[in-house]
Amino acid sequence: MSAVVFDIGNVLVEWDPAAAFLPDLGCRKETDAFLERTAFHDRNQRADRGERFGALAQEIGDPDDRMLFSRYPERYALTVQRPIEGTWAIINRLKRKGHALHAITNWSAETWPIGLTLHPRLHDAFGVTIVSGREGLTKPDPAIFNLLCQRAGLRPDDCLFIDDSPANVQGARDAGWQAHHFTTPDHLEADLMERGLL
Repeated sequence: MSAVVFDIGNVLVEWDPAAAFLPDLGCRKETDAFLERTAFHDRNQRADRGERFGALAQEIGDPDDRMLFSRYPERYALTVQRPIEGTWAIINRLKRKGHALHAITNWSAETWPIGLTLHPRLHDAFGVTIVSGREGLTKPDPAIFNLLCQRAGLRPDDCLFIDDSPANVQGARDAGWQAHHFTTPDHLEADLMERGLL
């Protein structure tokens, strides 16, 4: 194995979409209800494949919900405030060991620049970064893992993938990669040590 490939959201940077709507809705219960009735997560997955939030908002029947949903990009910075420092520390250790590091993230092309501004370490942390919204491909489709291999000059069995989503972990395995289901930096550290990578 010669490369470690990271997901970003909820592995390196906490993502909480409710934070974008809490200022208007006032409490978590109302925000959760809004996310459900606007099918936020389904529409967000479509944004991760390249659609724009403004167009997605136009599908929402209620005008107040439609307006609030459309403001998600301008509020996006509220959703990705906190880095997961334990994972960043592991990245630094992997770099010192000389491992190649890359990333595959399901992230809207529309909001990705905001993430880079808030977390400038993302600019130079990885050799190759695949952003789903720019490619029109999302995890767990094996094609996105094949794309990383193509751009980084790797074989599937060269790669270990780290992601918080079990479905995405399985997608990597289906593409012939090894994979780790991320839950905490401590568990990741233990797995990387067992694999002889740390």
